[in-house]
Amino acid sequence: MSREATTPSPGLVRAIHRPDLTAAVVNGVIGSAIFGLPATIAALTGAWSPVAYLVAGAFVLTIVLSFAEVASRFEQPGGPYLYAREAFGPFVGFQAGWLTFWIRTTAVAANLNVFVSYLSQIAPFAATTWGRVSVMTVVLGVITFINVKGVRQATWAVNAFTIAKLLPIALLVVLGLVRLRAETLATQSVNAPDWTTAILLLMFAYGGFEAPLIPAGESTNPRRDSAFALLTGMALITFVYLMVQLVVVGVLPNAGAADAPLAAVLGVLLGSFGVTLASIGAMVSIWGWATGSVLQSPRLIFSMAAQRELPAPLARVHPRFRTPHVAILTYSALAYLLAIYGSFEWNATLSAVGRLVTYGLTCGAVLVFRRTRPDEQPGFRVPGGATIPTLGAGFCTWLLLTRSFDQAWVLIAAVLLGSALFLLSHPSRR
Repeated sequence: MSREATTPSPGLVRAIHRPDLTAAVVNGVIGSAIFGLPATIAALTGAWSPVAYLVAGAFVLTIVLSFAEVASRFEQPGGPYLYAREAFGPFVGFQAGWLTFWIRTTAVAANLNVFVSYLSQIAPFAATTWGRVSVMTVVLGVITFINVKGVRQATWAVNAFTIAKLLPIALLVVLGLVRLRAETLATQSVNAPDWTTAILLLMFAYGGFEAPLIPAGESTNPRRDSAFALLTGMALITFVYLMVQLVVVGVLPNAGAADAPLAAVLGVLLGSFGVTLASIGAMVSIWGWATGSVLQSPRLIFSMAAQRELPAPLARVHPRFRTPHVAILTYSALAYLLAIYGSFEWNATLSAVGRLVTYGLTCGAVLVFRRTRPDEQPGFRVPGGATIPTLGAGFCTWLLLTRSFDQAWVLIAAVLLGSALFLLSHPSRR
């Protein structure tokens, strides 16, 4: 008998504690959007734009609560893939995992392009072809090395980046709140406010909270901690978004016309130093977000490979570091290629539209589990019966139906390709 057959595969390390999971939720949502989106929302809704964050946050809360209940039922890794598979069967589960994988991969690629854009404001070399490639290589290479080295090291990095990214934002809020002016708010006039588009954009800005649930197999107590991390993290995120938007429209005249609104606000408050600080803050935020993504998302294809739905090597665990190193390297390599050869807009399309499907499926999973597992006691239960998960699923469906074909074709192509892979993985399923 071979050594490979007799030697058990090393298991993953349960090293993610409740504070780590909460920090990962915050880090997974607050990325590059907070540095560019306030101007867009101000252009759409004017001085009332902070209210748009509250309205969007209320809709997102219905989805977050649904995720909190479903996540508290499981200790295995997989996140939305696991939930959909257990609720709706292997095919729907595979599609949820497949879409989630591309949502995360393309999001990393999009954020790397934003990172280069901000760096080029300080170091023009980054805007050149070789500079762009070099920057992306170094950034993603370091992030990948940290994550292969160990989940504990990666978790420390995510915690550090979460704190680091919030510091310049906190400075902006503290300095800006005392500089709010009514005459500045009066400049944020909009002839025809577009609340629907604003809420749609903010729905995407609030996305990413589900990613820390993917590596549940490495959390110390996922059934207990998942709901706490989701609700605490999203409450903090909503507060941060609201305060930042209030400062932007209260300090920066005609904020809707600003290309880099946070840099412009810090420029008003601190001069040229503020512009530099905002650029550095944006890069720290994006780097931290990407670190968290490479920590969490490869566990998805690791979980799918363990279910024999993807090639078996993706389920390998490093014998020394006890991390899913093949899945991590594969994920980083694909994100790197997409970042190099694709634009921010193209990469963001699949990430944004595909998320609506996985969110809606998880809301639906709440209703399925309550019917099929009535004796199971989740660590958290959504109040209000079926009302909240139904609202969450309906909201996702509505958003999806409002997408144009130019955006929807990417989702359709991904689903068709995923269907082909699902059938090829097990010919008997045809």
